[in-house]
Amino acid sequence: MPRRHLHTTGAAEAPLRAALAELRTALDVPGAFSAAVRAETERAVRAPRPPDDRWAPDHDATDVELFTIDPPAADLDRAMGLARRAGGGFRVHYAIADVAAFVTPGGMLDGEAHRRVQTLYFPDVRVPLYPTVLSEDAAGLLPDRTRPALLWQIDLDAEGRTVSAEVRRVLVRSRARLDYAGAQREIDTGTAPESLALLKEIGALRERLERERGGISLIVPEQEIVERPPNADSASGVTYAVAYRAPLPVEGWIAQISLLTGMAAAQLMLTAGTGILRTLPSAPGGAVGRLRRSAKALGIDWPHHVAYAETVRSLDPHNARHAAFLQECTELLRGAGHTVFTGGRIPRPAVHAAVAAPYTHCTAPLRRLVDRYAGEICVSTVAGQDPPEWVRAALDGLPKAMAEGAERADTVERECVDIVEAALLRDRVGEIFDGYVIDVREHDPAVGTIQLEDPAVVARIEGGATPLPLGERLRVRLTQAGPGSAKVLFAPA
Repeated sequence: MPRRHLHTTGAAEAPLRAALAELRTALDVPGAFSAAVRAETERAVRAPRPPDDRWAPDHDATDVELFTIDPPAADLDRAMGLARRAGGGFRVHYAIADVAAFVTPGGMLDGEAHRRVQTLYFPDVRVPLYPTVLSEDAAGLLPDRTRPALLWQIDLDAEGRTVSAEVRRVLVRSRARLDYAGAQREIDTGTAPESLALLKEIGALRERLERERGGISLIVPEQEIVERPPNADSASGVTYAVAYRAPLPVEGWIAQISLLTGMAAAQLMLTAGTGILRTLPSAPGGAVGRLRRSAKALGIDWPHHVAYAETVRSLDPHNARHAAFLQECTELLRGAGHTVFTGGRIPRPAVHAAVAAPYTHCTAPLRRLVDRYAGEICVSTVAGQDPPEWVRAALDGLPKAMAEGAERADTVERECVDIVEAALLRDRVGEIFDGYVIDVREHDPAVGTIQLEDPAVVARIEGGATPLPLGERLRVRLTQAGPGSAKVLFAPA
């Protein structure tokens, strides 16, 4: 699911970064990889070992022109190449890093990956799923490096609908490493080669199809916390400000290519009768009601007859209040999980509510454990074979492992948001703010959650003698805030 993208700057000893370091210790977040895991990884990098006798790439696809588009520090686990088909429509090549080429099933690296489950993102650092010698180098689809990959070939018609999809294990060679701003600039100025220029055309078609089927892509703005120099008005000597980086259109088009691939993979699995889907039930009414109250608090027009998806599409991520609301929208995706099926017993439901179609995770194997297994199932299915034994043996345990990993990531995100908001408000204790009560505790209505109008902070409120007015405006006083010492807390003014 999309998460809040928090980023902070400042010295390691600054209060905010010190609090984040303490949080990692308190949550027992995995630290450095052990010497044994590092040694096994180094051996795999020097001489990749096949997980079974079917591993060897069956095709040299280094002639396929691929490129990556990612943030500067991202793991390069996917590359794309786009072309027009001679008979009309489009051909999408999407290469996914072949992590199985480096991870021996049952080995120490495999065990560590099952312990970590996914990369964790803090505002100041990331805690990787695999050692960086693998994720940032040997397995990454770096430009001008030959790499093992699972190469998807997905043919689309002129409207962007899938005509056919297949995937096989190959060798690839990316041509270029682009970032979002650079790719957007080339597309906008007309200087992009056709393989990149087509991203806009295909992305727009897929977005239209998404609207038709009732899906919604949530591209969440990045929230940057900037450390300001000390000033005379600051009791602590350090102050912070928040800003939002609005996503570029190219980020939405890239997300559509990833969704296209995840949907194609889900269909392959459903046809074969064995696989693991990413599923999400429809959001409960209470969660939607809370989100409507957040919209009201932030001054966002959401008429009752307008669907959630249409409201999200109408937002301008350059607007700070809209950006804050998009951050809150991630709450509706927290019921997502992974569902395993075998023997042709198709799960019900088999749909991801936000995608509005069957979908699976398969495009980020350097960042998520499950993607390695989903990729192997799809490669085997296309080859007319059963998945390898190491995949079948682990399949039933993956949903639980992924759920535990997601719970850890949710805790990290929630605690990081609390720390960041405390840093923003640490010098404003005692001040009065305007906000809306968006939640009230069922058995203690004097305790709840307040959404401020400015700054866009969501925090706990308590201390009143009467029940809180759910959904109503309320003036509140900040009673505590301090990163690493006290979470943000308000009381009725």
